[in-house]
Amino acid sequence: MGIVENIAKKRIINIITFKNEGDLIMAERITGHTELIGLMAYPIRHSSSPAMQNEAFAKLGYDYAYLAFEVDNDTLEDAIKGLRALKMRGSNVSMPNKTVVHKYLDELSPVAKMCGAVNTIVNDNGHLTGHITDGIGYMAALKDNNIDVIGKKMTIVGAGGAATAIEIQAALDGVAEMSIFNIKDKFWANAEETVKKINENTNCKATLYDLADLDKLKEEIADSYLFANGTGMGMKPLEG
Repeated sequence: MGIVENIAKKRIINIITFKNEGDLIMAERITGHTELIGLMAYPIRHSSSPAMQNEAFAKLGYDYAYLAFEVDNDTLEDAIKGLRALKMRGSNVSMPNKTVVHKYLDELSPVAKMCGAVNTIVNDNGHLTGHITDGIGYMAALKDNNIDVIGKKMTIVGAGGAATAIEIQAALDGVAEMSIFNIKDKFWANAEETVKKINENTNCKATLYDLADLDKLKEEIADSYLFANGTGMGMKPLEG
């Protein structure tokens, strides 16, 4: 056997053995029963989501494989048809498709409908439901840390996509009162619409304030059980 054949043999042996003790790598755990979950966005090749999600599936013993697909608005409809045809279990959705994909789905969760955006599609035997999970994750994290804001007041800063999802989910889950602060930028109109939706569709009383009024911000935080930062502050390039 030559050098090339020896190298190839070693590679094959490595692929079908354990990466870490107790952990199977991708080639070993995929079978004919493995279901596919996608991530549809453009651009997307930079994403770490496939590595993270596949590691999580392996740890939890879920028979899924997660792959990223470069899909923009022009190819989105065909991609959703492909999701149905291939019987994929579902897909995450990111920019620029989050506010467009609802047109090709069968149903939207209440939060996705109110937010006007979808970041997760679940395929139940051909019936596609769109969800927005930012708020779900936020509320679950509070519960995991024994923080109970239900029936209480919270103050939140921000009016972008993630902040809106958190605000609407919190209102639907039973937060009694919410003070929303934002600067008067391109998201101000969205904040006004979010407050209107919350007040008309939930039992939560929402009020919008200008973030420039720092005295009012301090007052509302002091009167709240919880304060949340839903802005990009703290993330690159807005560290500090």
